[in-house]
Amino acid sequence: MTRGSLRVRDTQLRELMDDPDCDLAGLRHTYAQLRVVNRLVAGWRRVYRQRIRPLLRTGQTTTLLDIGSGGGDVARTLARWARRDGFALAVTAIDPDVRAHAFAVAQAPAPGVTFRQAGSADLVAEGSRFDVVVSNHLLHHLDAAELHRLLADSERLARRLVVHNDIARSRLAYAAYRVVSRPFGGRSFIHIDGLRSIRRSYRVEELAEVVAEPWRVAGQFPARVLLLRDSQPQRRRASGPGRRLRASRA
Repeated sequence: MTRGSLRVRDTQLRELMDDPDCDLAGLRHTYAQLRVVNRLVAGWRRVYRQRIRPLLRTGQTTTLLDIGSGGGDVARTLARWARRDGFALAVTAIDPDVRAHAFAVAQAPAPGVTFRQAGSADLVAEGSRFDVVVSNHLLHHLDAAELHRLLADSERLARRLVVHNDIARSRLAYAAYRVVSRPFGGRSFIHIDGLRSIRRSYRVEELAEVVAEPWRVAGQFPARVLLLRDSQPQRRRASGPGRRLRASRA
C-alpha cells in the first residue's frame, strides 16, 4: 500500500489518544471536542429514532450499555433524548481506560447514566444483561481477535439489540474531515487522530466479510457503518452457520 492510500485499512497506524503516555491535557481536549464531532457526524440521532426508540415503553425502564464510552457524551445524549421523549432509559457507560473514566465522571452528573471503569468481559463475568448494547467509534481500534471477542461479549450482554456504530472509510470522508477538523486540532488530537481513524476504519463491504450471521452490516449517511444484531434477525435467502453477510443500506 502506498503512503496515505485509502484502498485498504491501515491497521499499523496508532492513534495518539491510545498511547498510555500521551499528553493528558491534549487527551482531555480531545474528549471535550469529540462531543462536537459525534454530534455532527456520528449519526446517533438517526440510530436512536429508527432503532432504539421503538424499543422504549412508557412506564418501563429500558437498560442500555455503552461499551468503550470514552468521554461519555454518547451515553449522556441517548439518556437525554429518551428522557425528553418521556421514557426511562438507564445507561451504563463503561471504558477500561482510567483516563477516559476520570474525564467522564468529572463532568456534571447526567440523570440516568452510570459510568464504570470496566471492559465488556468484566460485565459478562458478572452475568450482567442489558436490553440494548451500543458502541461508538470502537470497531476500528480493534484487531481481528479483539473484534470477535467484542461480538461474543455483545451477544451475551444484549437481550434485544446491538448497534456498533463506526466510521466508514472513504476518500470523501477523509478529504472533508481533513478540512473541517484542522481549526480544532491546536490543543487536541482531534485532527490527527480523526484522519488516522478513517484510515483504520472498515468500508461497509469489508466489515460484512469478517462477520457472520446473525450479525448484519448497514451503511448510514454520512460515512457511517453499523454492525447490528437484534433478537429477530432479518431473513435471508441463503442460510447456514458462519455464512458471510451482504452489506445493506440503512
